[in-house]
Amino acid sequence: METMAKRDYYEVLGVQKGASEQEIKKAYRRLAMKYHPDRNTGEDGSEEKFKEASEAAEVLLDSEKRASYDQFGHAALDGSGGGFSSSSNFGSIFEDVFGDIFSGGRGQSQVQRGSDLKYVLDLDLEEAVRGTNPRIRIPTLVECMECLGSGAKKGTAPVDCVQCGGLGQVTARQGFFSLQQACPRCRGKGKVIKDPCQKCRGQGRVEERKTLSVKVPPGVDTGDRIRLSGQGEAGVNGGPAGDLYVQVNVRDHRIFTRETADLYCEVPISFVDAALGGQLEVPTLEGKVNLKIPAETQTGKLFRLRAKGVNMAQIRGGGIGDLYCKIVVETPVNLSKRQKELLEEFAGNQEASQSPKQVSWIKGVKRFIDGLTD
Repeated sequence: METMAKRDYYEVLGVQKGASEQEIKKAYRRLAMKYHPDRNTGEDGSEEKFKEASEAAEVLLDSEKRASYDQFGHAALDGSGGGFSSSSNFGSIFEDVFGDIFSGGRGQSQVQRGSDLKYVLDLDLEEAVRGTNPRIRIPTLVECMECLGSGAKKGTAPVDCVQCGGLGQVTARQGFFSLQQACPRCRGKGKVIKDPCQKCRGQGRVEERKTLSVKVPPGVDTGDRIRLSGQGEAGVNGGPAGDLYVQVNVRDHRIFTRETADLYCEVPISFVDAALGGQLEVPTLEGKVNLKIPAETQTGKLFRLRAKGVNMAQIRGGGIGDLYCKIVVETPVNLSKRQKELLEEFAGNQEASQSPKQVSWIKGVKRFIDGLTD
């Protein structure tokens, strides 16, 4: 009897030769949904088409087999696992690619780690710079002390599920497959609580607010996180607790702004001090210091006070930042008649060389306007 030649595996799945693994899996899922024997009872040829698609997927999802097939075609697989013999990996391919749809879910782990928690900690700039040790209260799930986390009434204990024998999984047949499913009776836990704890209602955990001390190192900034290991929610069935992540938020300061390790502040001065020079006190996080203002200081001038910023040594291994004082020359208001007369007298005697920026700006504007009219 003449044997029908096998179709090209890429053609079977309807994908290009250079298709990715994800594209191959997607194509196989589509065909499996269409031709799976359990969904096509009595339909002629569906089982053969399903086997053909599964055979193609088995080869093309195995990098070594695919490389040989791409080079030599079906001849490369003769006697080496191509096709579905009794030793084929057909069931494994189906489970890996499509098991989540037909199996109804895998067995759940009996022991589960608790969830992580997040807490936003608001700090003043001074607290963030110097470090602090606040106490916080957080709502969380903790182990029930009545049943010690078992969920069973005191004096009793969970028993093995009679349906799965304590394994948490049962075997289900899907056509010619044998697949493992989560036990529907115990939901994959393997244990059943006949007499639940009244305090936690069989959950093994209760909600509680607990107080914790948080050690905040000097130099933290907005967005930094402090991890408190094991201070998250309690685990399930004796599983480890999750972690608590404390996220820092530094409030705006009325004087200083911060850029990493450096601090900035504005220092308003009178136009007399700006013109004649002088000395004034400026604030730092460590107290007041004297700042000398040279004569003829212009607004916007930055003065740097070294090592008066933030110490980042304990956070990112950096040094100490600086404090930058930005001079803002303030125009006087509410002038008396005599003050106005003095200013007018000053303006009448002022020379162009005494306002170089103004003169330069006026010249630049004139050149610009003249250029437009040319």
